[in-house]
Amino acid sequence: MKKFFTSVKSSLAAAYYATHFDSSDPCRATTLPQDPFFWSACSLRPLMRNRCKPLSSPFASASQVAGVTKVLAADGASLADGLAENVAAQVLAVAQGHSHILFPATAYGKNVAPRVAAKLDVAQISDIIGIDSADTFERPIYAGNAIATVQSVDAVKVLTVRTTAFDAAAAAGGSAPVENLAAVGDGGKSSFVGREVAKSDRPELTAAKAVVSGGRGMGSAENFKLLEPLADKLGAAMGASRAAVDAGYAPNDWQVGQTGKIVAPQLYVAVGISGAIQHLAGMKDSKVIVAINKDAEAPIFGVADYGLVADLFTAVPELTKAL
Repeated sequence: MKKFFTSVKSSLAAAYYATHFDSSDPCRATTLPQDPFFWSACSLRPLMRNRCKPLSSPFASASQVAGVTKVLAADGASLADGLAENVAAQVLAVAQGHSHILFPATAYGKNVAPRVAAKLDVAQISDIIGIDSADTFERPIYAGNAIATVQSVDAVKVLTVRTTAFDAAAAAGGSAPVENLAAVGDGGKSSFVGREVAKSDRPELTAAKAVVSGGRGMGSAENFKLLEPLADKLGAAMGASRAAVDAGYAPNDWQVGQTGKIVAPQLYVAVGISGAIQHLAGMKDSKVIVAINKDAEAPIFGVADYGLVADLFTAVPELTKAL
């Protein structure tokens, strides 16, 4: 894998939003895991707005990432709010001559990548979790129950990458040059109306080292508060199953699973979660999984490293007290 990335490091072009933020310091930008070799930074500011203090030079931060050989920096009014149409146009403006264009498999990445692929008239390969060669990739199918090996014959490979499947590149150690580019004009196809940002003192769900998730077994939104002291003790983000979100117990941005967020923390605590296939697809790559459920036959125990068959309303307070 390293050999492949080294061989194509001069031909990778990734959009600016192929970044994530360290959970302990949301103002420190780090690269999308395994995307350290070529960075096309359209504008980092939209990501940082409403999240942290403005950085004097976000592109300089990108240039310091280990393995990055060049940073393409474009900044302008058309990119200020990160509209997908304008960002796609900016990526296309620098796409010529590059063999691979990478995006994170996030809601925003999935909004832009298909536009780029369609304009280039190539097939997009989504949600890759492994790289066999320069044209062959692995991606999960059937909610992660099978892994497909996909080979692309297109001259340009447009890929979305499951960020939790790769180790993050070191945020320091590089000294790549920054090349300023002219920002594309506003395409006029959409306009920015407003942004509602959920504020929380907890770590970002997809970047947290520990996650405490609740399921339908919690019974109510009020009962979900039972998990907060445990999350506080662990310094964890809060998550939820789709069933809990659909029942109104937790907000949508807490949803973990195939139709929610994909996470792979060091510790994942599943409380009152039965373990539906679509939920397992979003968390089964966690390093250590702890399950608490009163049903000994719950599927969640099939992937758990540690399981406790008990009433969660008794077990969770006792666990919190013991920590």
